[in-house]
Amino acid sequence: MNTKKALVVVDMQKDFIDGALGTKEAVEIVDKAAERIKSFDGEVIFTRDTHFDNYLDTQEGKKLPVPHCIKGTEGWQIDKKLEALFPDGMKVFDKLTFGSVELAQYLKSRGDLEQVTLIGLCTDICVISNALLIKAYLPEVSVSVVEACCAGVTPQSHKNALEAMKMCQIEIV
Repeated sequence: MNTKKALVVVDMQKDFIDGALGTKEAVEIVDKAAERIKSFDGEVIFTRDTHFDNYLDTQEGKKLPVPHCIKGTEGWQIDKKLEALFPDGMKVFDKLTFGSVELAQYLKSRGDLEQVTLIGLCTDICVISNALLIKAYLPEVSVSVVEACCAGVTPQSHKNALEAMKMCQIEIV
């Protein structure tokens, strides 16, 4: 395993794929994401959007009143096809908001990273948030996003997020 590379798999959870906030575009990237994970030579790390029963009372819940990724529910689970690739368990960062400071801190603490690649959901919310956080914590590390292994809330917002990341020196592949 190449210890200088990390693949971050963002929020590939049931609620974002075919659950409460699922889209056909999200469904379409699952197999591509699985292939990318299988062929990746480096550390694979997952993030998991995590909310609780009081979600509708939170700031996010008031702006997006669709309960999703409630801890312990089926919708909170990482896609079974992806989970099956890691029979000995996965490294997962549960995050309460769009980006994970803990993930960025962990990647920085590695000290030897040369490349971080991101795939997952949603391009225009959590992928872009994590990519920008990682770039802020690791400005000299190459950060890239695999376009074909991401999906946004809408196809247009997906494209907009990719363009915004390009402007911030995140490579789109």
